[in-house]
Amino acid sequence: MRSIRRLLIGAGGLLAAWIGWGVYVSRTTERVPSETLERFDGVEIRRYPQLVLVETTAGDERTAFQRLFRYISGSNARSEDIAMTAPVATRGESISMTTPVRTDSDGGGVTMAFYLPASYSPATAPTPTDPAVQLVVEPPRTVAARRFSWYPTDDRVDRQRERLLEALSRRDIEPSDAPVLLQYNDPWTPPFLRTNEVEVALETPEDRLWGDRRRTAAE
Repeated sequence: MRSIRRLLIGAGGLLAAWIGWGVYVSRTTERVPSETLERFDGVEIRRYPQLVLVETTAGDERTAFQRLFRYISGSNARSEDIAMTAPVATRGESISMTTPVRTDSDGGGVTMAFYLPASYSPATAPTPTDPAVQLVVEPPRTVAARRFSWYPTDDRVDRQRERLLEALSRRDIEPSDAPVLLQYNDPWTPPFLRTNEVEVALETPEDRLWGDRRRTAAE
């Protein structure tokens, strides 16, 4: 009986630590700045300022993540550690959605991007030392997003994408791009504390003034 009790106490302690870690990371990780313009039917219309991202395309998500993690861990021209922000964006044939950085020129592999902290501009972001990693500047944009929790499986993401597009259709709002998947937590966050979103760009008159919606920082 005592052994069972100690086992239960130990398991409870591990669960509490797991939950505590998830709460701590969620509260301390910097998030991409945005302004909420409207909410309806579980959808949030928001406006992002100009953002700087670091991006790579690889054969799988693990390789892409490792490249980007090495960049923010010091594999850059200034050997500078960079705080990780949320969300992380991933695109590729292995998942059912695209990402905010949105283009894989050859249509294959996985493209992943980390948003850099708001303190970095295109001029101050350190240059990647890995030629497979690049800095990308994303101009201001307006989007519609729908939030959900747990692990973003293909089926769950597809359901949320359909609900997002249906809500926009009821308001006669036309997306300007394919929906995207955003993930806000590290891999060790408990599923019931995880935050994900499906997001789609909405082209506004001021967005059209920007022309090409994204460019490399070198440009």
